[in-house]
Amino acid sequence: MNNFFVILAAGNGSRFRKNQKKQYAIYKNFKLFEHSIFKTIKSKLFKKIVLVVDEPQKIKESYSKNLIILKGGNKRSISSNIALKYIKKFKPKNILIHDAARPNFSLNLLRKIVKELKKNEAVIPTIKPTDSIKYDIKNNLYNLDRNRTYLTQTPQGFNYKALCKLALKEKNNITDEASLFINNEKKIKFINGENKNKKITFAEDLTSTKNYIGLGFDIHRLIKDKKLYLGGIRIPFHSGLKGHSDGDVILHAIIDALLGALRQKDIGTYFPSDKNKFKNIRSPKMLKPIKNKLIKQNFYINNIDINLICEKPKVSQYRDKIIKSISSLLEIDEDIINIKGKTVEKLGLIGKEKAIACEVIASIIKYD
Repeated sequence: MNNFFVILAAGNGSRFRKNQKKQYAIYKNFKLFEHSIFKTIKSKLFKKIVLVVDEPQKIKESYSKNLIILKGGNKRSISSNIALKYIKKFKPKNILIHDAARPNFSLNLLRKIVKELKKNEAVIPTIKPTDSIKYDIKNNLYNLDRNRTYLTQTPQGFNYKALCKLALKEKNNITDEASLFINNEKKIKFINGENKNKKITFAEDLTSTKNYIGLGFDIHRLIKDKKLYLGGIRIPFHSGLKGHSDGDVILHAIIDALLGALRQKDIGTYFPSDKNKFKNIRSPKMLKPIKNKLIKQNFYINNIDINLICEKPKVSQYRDKIIKSISSLLEIDEDIINIKGKTVEKLGLIGKEKAIACEVIASIIKYD
């Protein structure tokens, strides 16, 4: 294994924030450049990792004994060449060059690039553009065919000697190493890149979604001669759940979980049991205004996890129907709803089949 990985993190990021360099911005708990370090260490594909930064003294962490930190230049191509010259003494076979502003590449992409380098001197990940593209030549606009257009990504993989031969004699500033091979009409192996491997360019690219979690719980006694409703559907059973409403513990727990995630009061605040207008109300009618609250406040449901706690009925018999019902009521995908059945080993009211309880954790996400 004589592969080297170079992370370019010396740029000024002029389109980012004025008072902060992009590579040091925090993204998903880590500095932007740290994501690339951690992933390459985890991959175990590289003999050395080279981090090229503007001020090496800023790097206080000791990430790995195989990490080399170099001072870069004021242009990308200068920083790249600094790394190429420094690692020559290690006699590397292959080199991958990566922009620190792309933190979301996968380990699988690294493996594919390294594998393809066994037969190719240049391996470049690309994706197809989704926007219509115009090209300006002397104030005349032309349409480009998206099907014949490629967006190149990093990391880009190369045979070290082949890259050095082109890079160290190039006088012009280049935006990526693939340009060297294209400009010199050298063969490139293009592979499928990753849509999530986008470059962080503007401050708003780092804006993360806010995820809120809510916990709901409900329990009702079972009584004879009452219909049993769970998750919005009627379940054939000898008893139903006692309550001011239909006693649907699943929907009640979901309501409380969603209200909790919204940082609002409990279900009883909105549907008090001392109000006759809510007497025998069906729980789907109680869930609807809570769903509307989410929509009005720009939230969507990320997932719902349900524990139905009872001896009988057996959840496995009705699981799919309950999920389908909740999906329809909340207008969300069935895939983000999970339900599990739990017993209490014959303990207490639930164990004696005199009550059913439910607990729910719901995750909601805020959008602009």
